[in-house]
Amino acid sequence: MPVFPRLRHLPAAWALCLVVALPAAAAADAPPPCHASGGPPARGAPLLVGAIAGKTGPDDFSSAAAAARAYFQCVNEHGGIHGRPVHYLVEDDKWNPEVAAQAGARLVKDRGVLALVGNGSVVEMRVNAKLYEQEGAVVIASACAVQECFESRNIVSTNAGPLPSNLGAVQWAVRTLGTRSVACISINTPGGGSWTCDAVNRWLAGQGLKGTSVLFDAGSADFTSVLLQAMATGADTLLVNLPAGLAVPILKAAEEQDLRDQRRWIAPTPLYDLKIPAALGPYWAGKLHVHAELTRLDSDGPDARRWRAVTDRWGRSDAVATHRRDTFSQAGFVSADIFTHTLLRMDPRDLHRAGVTRALRAVRDWRTDLLCRPWYFGEGDRHLPNHAGLMLQYTGSGFRTVQDCFDAESDYLAPIKALERQQGIGRR
Repeated sequence: MPVFPRLRHLPAAWALCLVVALPAAAAADAPPPCHASGGPPARGAPLLVGAIAGKTGPDDFSSAAAAARAYFQCVNEHGGIHGRPVHYLVEDDKWNPEVAAQAGARLVKDRGVLALVGNGSVVEMRVNAKLYEQEGAVVIASACAVQECFESRNIVSTNAGPLPSNLGAVQWAVRTLGTRSVACISINTPGGGSWTCDAVNRWLAGQGLKGTSVLFDAGSADFTSVLLQAMATGADTLLVNLPAGLAVPILKAAEEQDLRDQRRWIAPTPLYDLKIPAALGPYWAGKLHVHAELTRLDSDGPDARRWRAVTDRWGRSDAVATHRRDTFSQAGFVSADIFTHTLLRMDPRDLHRAGVTRALRAVRDWRTDLLCRPWYFGEGDRHLPNHAGLMLQYTGSGFRTVQDCFDAESDYLAPIKALERQQGIGRR
């Protein structure tokens, strides 16, 4: 049965399920794979929506913004939001804090966007969190990667981020592979690698196990040296806590040294990507296990099919957003879906920043088959609604599921879960 936020949407959701199966003529009459007002292309006054993505740098975090852009193009072609098109403005922070700050000011102050949707960056949230709060702008992010993203009043993400994803991978390895010690390999970014690895190490210590951090500068990395440093810790499991663009060189260095069978190898979400088999080949088949923050890329739920339909029809790559089918793209679709559905339920007279901020803050118990648990904005200054995922094994040509949705555990997540219980936030 489709999982939609409100029961009154079930008839449309059932119709969406038929899109793939029906002949082309019948499918043309089905509802669009995005929420929209309905009718001809929107021609009203544009609604300005922003995003900041780390595209140019050691890795590309822009697929979330590409999916959100595709979603909004679908919206605009099917009546917009109360007849108004979404004008989506995406900035590349180039993994540079100064550029990120300039982009934030340009979108929030100069352009006056209603909100930001689909952000994905290693640096952006760290420098702009205070700006968003001061200006009353909220961010429904999709590829958060640093501590400040989860400890800001005005930022909340649909992806889980590195802390739950790494904890999930480690906790599965301890239960399933017999892991007793972990070397956490990560980049030395403020609020990034050390924050995540520290959380992993604390959890391991609480179980009477050992964790060691191996941090390095992404701009001047000698991958073989980093790998050998991790091996020298004596850990029985290496946690490759890196963006895919940095994780693949580490794994290739391990292949050159033929180290595969000397350790257990686990990783968070960034290595769950359809381009990984071509990058890694058969060497790692059955030996690399990856935690996914959202559901499988080939899952068959109605929202998963809507995501693929939207990105196949309207997805495109441009100077500031790369269209590709990965977890961040799924999260970008979910962020745009939440945003659009919320605004469609608003009084058109309230479509200004303050009104949109109030409406988005009120979102709770949003259900979608792309997430393992309901999503919500939540109260307070800390937001991490997505802290569950699944575990996958790399097969050489793709991935197979070795454990379905499960929740990560940690002292960091404990107060967040307590608040969820207090607020009656549900579980699937």
